[in-house]
Amino acid sequence: MIGSLRGIVAYLGLDYCLLETPGGVGYRVFMPNSHLSQLSLNKEIRVQTHTAVREDAILLYGFLSQDYYALFELLLNVSGVGPKMALGILSAVKPEDFYLAVQSQDIKTLVKLPGIGKKTAERMLLELKDKVGTFTDNRGQDITAAPTSGGTSSVAEAIEALEALGYARSEILPTLKQIPDCSELSSDVILKQALKLIAQEKFK
Repeated sequence: MIGSLRGIVAYLGLDYCLLETPGGVGYRVFMPNSHLSQLSLNKEIRVQTHTAVREDAILLYGFLSQDYYALFELLLNVSGVGPKMALGILSAVKPEDFYLAVQSQDIKTLVKLPGIGKKTAERMLLELKDKVGTFTDNRGQDITAAPTSGGTSSVAEAIEALEALGYARSEILPTLKQIPDCSELSSDVILKQALKLIAQEKFK
């Protein structure tokens, strides 16, 4: 298996680059859009690669950073997710945002990713939950879980209110982690404290 490549960018395609190594061999390497946009012709780069072997082809998928490579490998462990789908996901979302969506059980964000329907998103949350973990407060409580008695938790209501105000979950959840005993508070109190913390962060 080819683990990494170093060479000159000889050609840039829509979803791949042609990497010419010092030995004169050119490799077609499929990459996320965000990584392809960083490349330029005749530039030397080094990429971490995943080798996908099919009956009719051997394909290379390359990444400029370890976090993208690690998430790609993790996604391949999900039932029904192949290299092409995993690459599409990495072209649409940053690793930290994907992990945050899984930690917070945010199925709405996952179904917006290319090729991901509701059933696939649910399977992702189920299969990756133990590998990624959940999003907890400062007492280790899952701050996105609904109460066992049913209905919507105060935290979930506060999250919905903040999203309605235009804040992204990637901003909301780290803020909620800073609120002491967040899961025990009412949604109104959580909302007020969260807005105060967000305002303080912006004026730092």
